[in-house]
Amino acid sequence: MSGDSLDDTTGDDDCELEQSADRAIEEFDERVVDLLSWILETETRARIYIFLRQHHAATSQEIADGTGLYPSTVREAAAELTDEGVLTRQKRESDGAGNNPYEYDAIAPSELVGSFVGDIQQQLNALCDLDAELGLEPSEDEGVTISVEGPDE
Repeated sequence: MSGDSLDDTTGDDDCELEQSADRAIEEFDERVVDLLSWILETETRARIYIFLRQHHAATSQEIADGTGLYPSTVREAAAELTDEGVLTRQKRESDGAGNNPYEYDAIAPSELVGSFVGDIQQQLNALCDLDAELGLEPSEDEGVTISVEGPDE
C-alpha cells in the first residue's frame, strides 16, 4: 500500500510541475502581449503583430481565424499598422481569376523597438525642456539619448 501512495504522490508532483510550467508560459505570453499592447496602443494590434510573427504572409481572414478577432477589426487594424510601417502587405499571387487578397507580414521586433525608442527619446527630451517651456531657468542637461544594440553587439 505504501508503494501505491508513493506513486500517487509522484503523479501529483508531476502534475503540479506541469501546471506551474503552463502558468509560467501563460504569464510570459501575457507579459509580451501587455508590452506590445503598450507599444502598439491596443491589445488587438498586439495580437495581430504576434500572429504575423508566427504566420508570415497571412490574409486578414487568416489573421481573424487565427486570433479570434472580427475580420472587420483585423482589416482596420492591419491598415493602420501598415500605414505606420509595423506591417507590410502585398497582393497574394494566384493563378486563377478573381480577387487576390492582401497578405501581411510584421516587421522584425528589433525594427519595432528601434522606431519605438525614437518616439520615446523625443518625448523624454520634450520633458527635459519643460523648465524652458515654463519660462524657468533651463537645466544644463543635454537631454536624453537612447541607444539600442542588437543581441550580437
